Amino acid sequence: QVQLAESGGGLVQAGGALRLSCLASGLPFSQYAMGWFRQAPGKEREFVAAISRNAYTEKYADSVKGRFTISRENAKNTVTLQMNSLKPEDTAVYFCAADGPRYTYTSYSLLLNDYKYWGQGTQVTVSS
Repeated sequence: QVQLAESGGGLVQAGGALRLSCLASGLPFSQYAMGWFRQAPGKEREFVAAISRNAYTEKYADSVKGRFTISRENAKNTVTLQMNSLKPEDTAVYFCAADGPRYTYTSYSLLLNDYKYWGQGTQVTVSS
């Protein structure tokens, strides 16, 4: 059974930082591209960042570029989202997701429907 478990969410003041982690189990992690998405109240789930199966390539939403960094450690089945310079508009539930298996080392998807497995989400609240 595939499980993705996010952790690291919480309440932080604007300008602060949080580090989200996602631990995957039940799948060949190194064969999957991984992504982070978020969903704010009353809004659709949106792409935040993605990383290819061996971390050769990364992609960020324009709204987080330069502030967020996605990384992965295949030996530990984990993907991380470092979030700096947080803004109130970053407030949302953050989800990690797995897309694959991918047969190329550099590919990833920005599309929500391409992701096969999802975590339960972790709340991030940024106060002004």
